[in-house]
Amino acid sequence: MRTRFRRLVVTAVAMLTATAGLPAAAAERQDRQDRHEQLSHGGLSAVVRYTEYGIPHIVAKDYTSLGFGTGWAQAADQVCTLADGFVTVRGERSRFFGPDAATDFSLSSATNNLSSDLYFRGVRQTGTVEALLAQPAPRGPSRQVKDLMRGFAAGYNTWLKQNRITDPTCKAAAWVRPVTALDVAARFYAIAVLGGQGGAVDDITSAQPPTGSAAHAKGVAAGPDAEALIRAVRERTADAGMGSNAVAFRGDTTANGRGLLLGNPHYPWHGGRRFWQAQQTIPGELNVAGGALLGSPTISIGYNSHVAWSHTVSSGVPFNLHRLTLDPADPTVYVVDGKRHRMTKRTVTVAVKDGAPVTRAQWWTRYGPVVASTDGELPLPWTTTTAYALGDPNSANMRFADTSLGFSKARGTEDVLASLARHQGLPWVNTIAADSSGHSLYTQSQVLPRITDDVAARCSTDLGRTTYPAAGLAVLDGSRGDCALGRDADAVQSGIFGPAHMPTLKDAPYAENSNDSAWLANADRPLTGYERVFGTIGTQRSMRTRGAIEDVAAMAERGGLTVRDLERQQFANRVPAGDLAAADVAKACATLPGGTATGSDGKAVDVREACAVLAAWDRTTDTGSRGALLFDRFWRKLAAKVPAAQRWKVPFSAADPVRTPHTLNTDAPGFATALADAVTELRAAGITLGSRLGEHQFVVRNGQRIPIPGGTESLGVWNKVEPVWNPAGGGYSEVSTGSSHIQAVGWDGSRCPVARTLLTYSQSSNPNSPHFSDQTRVFSGEKWVTSRFCEKDILASPSLNVVHVRER
Repeated sequence: MRTRFRRLVVTAVAMLTATAGLPAAAAERQDRQDRHEQLSHGGLSAVVRYTEYGIPHIVAKDYTSLGFGTGWAQAADQVCTLADGFVTVRGERSRFFGPDAATDFSLSSATNNLSSDLYFRGVRQTGTVEALLAQPAPRGPSRQVKDLMRGFAAGYNTWLKQNRITDPTCKAAAWVRPVTALDVAARFYAIAVLGGQGGAVDDITSAQPPTGSAAHAKGVAAGPDAEALIRAVRERTADAGMGSNAVAFRGDTTANGRGLLLGNPHYPWHGGRRFWQAQQTIPGELNVAGGALLGSPTISIGYNSHVAWSHTVSSGVPFNLHRLTLDPADPTVYVVDGKRHRMTKRTVTVAVKDGAPVTRAQWWTRYGPVVASTDGELPLPWTTTTAYALGDPNSANMRFADTSLGFSKARGTEDVLASLARHQGLPWVNTIAADSSGHSLYTQSQVLPRITDDVAARCSTDLGRTTYPAAGLAVLDGSRGDCALGRDADAVQSGIFGPAHMPTLKDAPYAENSNDSAWLANADRPLTGYERVFGTIGTQRSMRTRGAIEDVAAMAERGGLTVRDLERQQFANRVPAGDLAAADVAKACATLPGGTATGSDGKAVDVREACAVLAAWDRTTDTGSRGALLFDRFWRKLAAKVPAAQRWKVPFSAADPVRTPHTLNTDAPGFATALADAVTELRAAGITLGSRLGEHQFVVRNGQRIPIPGGTESLGVWNKVEPVWNPAGGGYSEVSTGSSHIQAVGWDGSRCPVARTLLTYSQSSNPNSPHFSDQTRVFSGEKWVTSRFCEKDILASPSLNVVHVRER
């Protein structure tokens, strides 16, 4: 019976591959016939073959059909999350959920539904996405990507029509509706502008011109707070919800001379910015596996028979500001080279649940939208003489999908670079890649405003002369036409850098990034000479970057590496902060008079047990580690009480950037207080100081606790997780962000990559799905899923389930 079933599967796939070997003319005739049959016999179709953990392997005859199968399969796993995102990009959250409810921040920074809707309704009514779709490739999307988007919408709609929703989040909900290809494209647009307009939605939708004489008097005196603006930009760049590690190893460091890649993106565990795992195949055209961002019909991070790639959020600042000089008689008129220009007023109306529609104006200029607030994402005033406009080059970028599709077809790292050079579509990430020929690659090829250091020197305002060197944010004089951003000859759009400017490292023994700038992608071959907007050079690295470089440099030096070494690195769970400081903490703790320290409340706390626990701690965040939780809580409190400049006895040195700063300053005021507060906190929560980490760092899925390994950003752990502290619930009782679609990839000379993967939060958000938490348990056990990429491996799966999906 099982042999017969396998034969049926092979026959089904073979039907899709029948034209792959035909001569061109015959294939063209067959294609016309197939299109006619699609129209005559029910439209699009695909074969979806499920293996362990609900991973779909989608086979289709063309791009529209592949999009169809992908949309269908994503809906099967994530219909509620997808539907919620489509409500967002249509600007209908207030209609269904009320104007004051908070968003999940997946597709913008809007703090409530009304703000989100005002922005996305404005995008929709101005035809922004349609205009980008109409651009010819490569500035606009290719026909293949348009077909994928059209097919994805059709597949999603077909799943809705043919299936009953069991996820309680949206079961029988009126807001789950069919979508269009425009909705799919609008979601791509939202992802592209996350680092720019999408990160300033509240400031765009609330910006209003000053009125009245009192406003004039106040406005003249008011000015932007440079330090507050710098903090805001740094917080956006260091967003704990968006991070990642990735490393590529060159062939001479590996056991077989072929490249290796370990990708460890840190993304949200909940909501619309999750990854979803799949393999996509068009026989003879495309064969790729990996993780797709929800709503995307292309693989975002993945691998094929020749190359593997991953992304890390970059340090580049993907937006800039222009200071507008206003007409004193009208704050909605700005002056450029002595000529008056009236702002464009966008009047946007949003439907509201159980209330009257809300209408509000937005103000747009040649540079972008006016942004203004006193306490928003970008704390900037709008006075009667001055306003600020946000420049976001990704608002003209509908090229992300084509860039990823180019990666999916690549046969080596040079093809990865070629896709980046042709499409220039990555909005806010670096790319790290390795290939089967032994090449390694790091490149910060992203869409950035063309702010050269020369432009910044010539055109910065007083505010910009502070913010640009400190945070990479250019604030330019918008009253001068000669301060336009210009165009590089190799740039696909005006106002951005072309490929020649991108910091790139080829064929280093290792190429690594953990969200710091390009400078130390390889500590022995530092990258320099790039513009400040890309990131810093010669500045202190994060604890995670330092630990990562120590680890991967030692691996490269040791050599003989295999995929198994990548697996070990992912789950080593070494705590670089612990290696640097735990012994000093334990020693200082043991010398405290009477074994006590004074807490923030002024009470003496017996810390002698803590001294012993920290001295015995193994310096890891494995679930069985005793002392990890105590050190974590102490380290957070120390960071809050002791300024960074006072935390270490040996300061940072650019000549020794991986090992400095070091030697904890246990004499700093606040050290003993932080220790006392950590001990008090754990005891008050009923948590034993020496308890195992997994007893108090876990997630709850269907009523069962699943211990979670890893640690927070400041500890420097490669396997990063950002747990949610809930002492009444037992400690860290949920994870907000962290390790997500992990992949360890190599090659052995066959066409089947040697790949191990893990989707930490599992494939489905539906608690009724068998794939709601299955991979989360694998992650808890620090195990991996073996990739089934080749036909023989897919057909050998004991969990194989074949679904023929088609429009009816």
